[in-house]
Amino acid sequence: MTEPVSAPADHRRVTGPAAVIERAGATVATWSLRLLLTGAAVVVVAWILGKLWDAVLPVLLALFLASVLWPLTRLLRKVVPPALAALLTLLIGVGVLVGLGAILVPQVTDQWAEFTDAVAGGLTDLRDRLAKPPFNLDATALTDYVNQATDRLKANSGSIAGTVLTGVATIGGLLIHGVLALVLCFFLLKDGPKFVPWLDRWVGPEGGRHLGELSVRSWNVLSGFMRAQAAVGLVDAVAIGIGLAVLGVPFALPLAVLVFFGAFIPIVGAFVTGALAALVALVTNGPTSALIVLALVVIVQQVEGHVLQPVLVGRALELHAAVVILAVATGGALAGIIGAFLAVPLVAVSVTALRYVREQFLARTQAGATASGGGTASSAVTRQTPARTSPRATSSGPVDGQAGPAT
Repeated sequence: MTEPVSAPADHRRVTGPAAVIERAGATVATWSLRLLLTGAAVVVVAWILGKLWDAVLPVLLALFLASVLWPLTRLLRKVVPPALAALLTLLIGVGVLVGLGAILVPQVTDQWAEFTDAVAGGLTDLRDRLAKPPFNLDATALTDYVNQATDRLKANSGSIAGTVLTGVATIGGLLIHGVLALVLCFFLLKDGPKFVPWLDRWVGPEGGRHLGELSVRSWNVLSGFMRAQAAVGLVDAVAIGIGLAVLGVPFALPLAVLVFFGAFIPIVGAFVTGALAALVALVTNGPTSALIVLALVVIVQQVEGHVLQPVLVGRALELHAAVVILAVATGGALAGIIGAFLAVPLVAVSVTALRYVREQFLARTQAGATASGGGTASSAVTRQTPARTSPRATSSGPVDGQAGPAT
């Protein structure tokens, strides 16, 4: 009769509390090291992007501009060659901006004298109000404060001039970036459909398949964001512009256009530009008009936040409002207005990439479970893993590999 095999002497050590704590500590240490290495890699990439920002910014602007202009280019490509379609699209886009400037500049110029007179009258009225109850401030003291501020302004004219020159240099740099973005946008509109076939040829079938799918999804998210924000900005601009025009606030049309462009910074932009409109109403038409404009801005923001953002932007980005606000704040702190504008779509593209990685991870793990455990998990894989659709057949952007010939 065979003697039963006794358990190993170290069985208690392997399965005891000390072993469990040891394994948990090893797991925590391993993941901590991985997180530190990942964080170091992110810091290095951010440092490189910061050093190459003058080259990266035109590329990002070109992608945004191409996502807006691609529908027109796709329509023109049906009747003219791709290069001519891209050129015509850019000319039409620049022509619209120039025409908008030609409409707005004369209005600002014509109303500027009226605006300055209204501001002077508004400041005088404000001084008189502060001199009356309940404030009871001395009008002479208020005048002295104004004079002191004027004297300081004159004394610091040199530093102010330097700041202005710095601003001019910044505007000059933005103009250079804008020209580069237009050139890059032309090539994106002209040769964008060749991007996915190029990836297939150089990266290989497997890597090209993943990068092509990521490119298509990222493009769809980017173009969806631009279209959604344009629709939200149009609603905000029309509503606030009509209110300003009814109240007789100067620069109603320029302020409405500013609200439209401000809406491309989600949640924050339209509110800031609307507050600027309320400030103009305050110094020109008085507190009553300013309160009405502020109430209108709040109402428009409520409609935007509870109706337009969830329906339009929510479908395009699938991001929580808290994530959007945090992204805007972080981008603004790092790169100013440009950073606030780029932050949300970049976060949305990053989230899209993470979702795709998660899909591939689930598909591979479930496929491994199916291979090791038989066919019982096949139905689960079918239910949980979305069917992959070829980017050449579904994408509506210039990365689709179908709208143009492969190189």
